[in-house]
Amino acid sequence: MGYVRSGTALWRGKIEALTHPSFTWLGMPLSMGDLLGFITGIVCVWLAARGNIWNFPVGIANSAILGVVFLDQRLFADAALQVAFIALGVRGLQQWRSDGHAREASPVLRAGPRELGWLALAGAVLTLLLWLALGWLKGSAPIVDALVTSLSLCAQWLLNRRMLETWLVWIGVDVISIPLYWSRQLPLIAALYVVFLVLCVQGHRRWQRQLAEPRAGGIA
Repeated sequence: MGYVRSGTALWRGKIEALTHPSFTWLGMPLSMGDLLGFITGIVCVWLAARGNIWNFPVGIANSAILGVVFLDQRLFADAALQVAFIALGVRGLQQWRSDGHAREASPVLRAGPRELGWLALAGAVLTLLLWLALGWLKGSAPIVDALVTSLSLCAQWLLNRRMLETWLVWIGVDVISIPLYWSRQLPLIAALYVVFLVLCVQGHRRWQRQLAEPRAGGIA
């Protein structure tokens, strides 16, 4: 029993070290988790924009860190979202390997109208269910939190399939997330999503060019 108690205390100490404010930025307290989430998040999105398969391992690490930070802030849907991202990250890594998308120059795909329609319907239903659940749990910003969660899952699903539309959904997530995290006194995470927004726009442009290249080559 003594070993269990000491192990639990050690685990709690590590979590507190990750979430406890250790410095300030613009007069707001920040934790090591905020900083690590910022760094790994930028690297993850940068790699994804390049079509690099290493975005998945880095993204898994980012989700683990942010999950602890969000849970500490009572953003329950965002915390649960990180668990889903870890699972989707593992799945995405497997998909890119099995589908031959391990190289940055691998083909970019487009989602069809039917696929986007089903995805929009699934996102709307998930948003409604999460909104009701978060309202019952008295979570912070339940409507916005639910919307960010459902859109992020849809975007990750599209990324796993290497589809261009992933970037449009991610851009929407970023636009919604910036004021949400700023209002929750998470300035570094809010700033992270500003950087995400820039990287996602760049990723969309890069994937658009990559999608057009084979067509241009075929016409020539």
